[in-house]
Amino acid sequence: MTEIDVGVPKAAGIAQSAAKGDAGPVGRWPRGNDGGFLVGGRALATVVDEVGGTPCYLYDRGRLAERASALRAAFPDRVLLHYAIKANPMPALVGFMASQVDGFDVASAGELRVALDAGMDRTHISFAGPGKQEAELRQAQAAGILVNLESFREVDLLARASERSGTPARVAVRVNLPFELKASGMKMSGGAKQFGVDAEQVPALLRRIADAGLAFEGFHCFAGSQNLRAEAIVEAQQRSYDLVREWLDVFPAPLRMLNLGGGFGIPYSDRDHALDTGPVFASLHGLAARTAGDFGPQARLVIELGRYLVGEAGIYVCRVLDRKISRGKVFLVTDGGMHQHLAASGNFGQVMRRNYPIAVDGGGGEREKASVVGPLCTPLDLLGDDIELDHSAEPGDLVVVFQSGAYGRTASPRQFLGHPDVTEALV
Repeated sequence: MTEIDVGVPKAAGIAQSAAKGDAGPVGRWPRGNDGGFLVGGRALATVVDEVGGTPCYLYDRGRLAERASALRAAFPDRVLLHYAIKANPMPALVGFMASQVDGFDVASAGELRVALDAGMDRTHISFAGPGKQEAELRQAQAAGILVNLESFREVDLLARASERSGTPARVAVRVNLPFELKASGMKMSGGAKQFGVDAEQVPALLRRIADAGLAFEGFHCFAGSQNLRAEAIVEAQQRSYDLVREWLDVFPAPLRMLNLGGGFGIPYSDRDHALDTGPVFASLHGLAARTAGDFGPQARLVIELGRYLVGEAGIYVCRVLDRKISRGKVFLVTDGGMHQHLAASGNFGQVMRRNYPIAVDGGGGEREKASVVGPLCTPLDLLGDDIELDHSAEPGDLVVVFQSGAYGRTASPRQFLGHPDVTEALV
């Protein structure tokens, strides 16, 4: 068995290349002796046949476990690891992650059902989202999970639900921080935002929580996502922690949990530098050492990660239908596309389109430059634009899009133009 670079970080790279923040080829996927990729130790072509053919998403159980284990080993005792289900809510994957992390974070009643079905302790599930419906809040209160409040309205609705049931809803305050996470892919705080309660309104909200008799437990401070700069993540965590300390005098109850968000990014191209996790872990150890003295022995910090836990453990596989040459340019037309993998097409909020790492399964043949496109009647259906492939492809060959474990199938317009849906499998 050999390994080749395909521009994908290895799950265990936290302590190796990811800790250094290196650029360039940042990981390896194994190939067998025939040159074909291996997934979970088995030939990709065999796994694809087993799951029913292409297109398909395949998630590697071993890589998921490696990443979660490495993080938990690096975190201090007072820091808990949560999985944000929105990154990938596939039930089988969520069920597996229930044994790998300390808790789940959900963003809808549908995700809450997946989390509960996975067997996660309901006391370790939290619910965030700026537009929770009244029925969803009633479900959350009945289930006994923690609700991250994002408005004064949610206090009143949960107070009514609590009065009906006789059990106070468990709540935390999601804060619209007075700063943003620098260099993040998506900024979730700073300025006017639909997320959370403006920091200057938090003391009033805390008093409303006390008057309503809700069970206050802590805060949710999520500044942004997909960040590859350790110093930006460290700054956001430390400023969030210090801001919460300013409200000590108005806590309705002792703080049990301070969710510092996530924001850990993964590289999607050879130009990206892998996140240097060393400074982040060092900062967390420092904050954890202060937690008991600042907030009491019961207080815990939470790091909530989605993409960083699952993104590098998944691949998207499609099959070449046609090889076309138009005015000297090679197009590989596949049975997959933007309707199944919107992010890879560059249409999922990216400011600048960059190719995901892509390779052709199998060995042999000459290197070539080609564009990998899907079957849709739109020029936006582009998985790889003039990408360098390690060898040429013909109809029937498998094309692999790496870094596809997060924001894939459920983040894509799968009914667009009526093509068949995509299969998912946990390998």
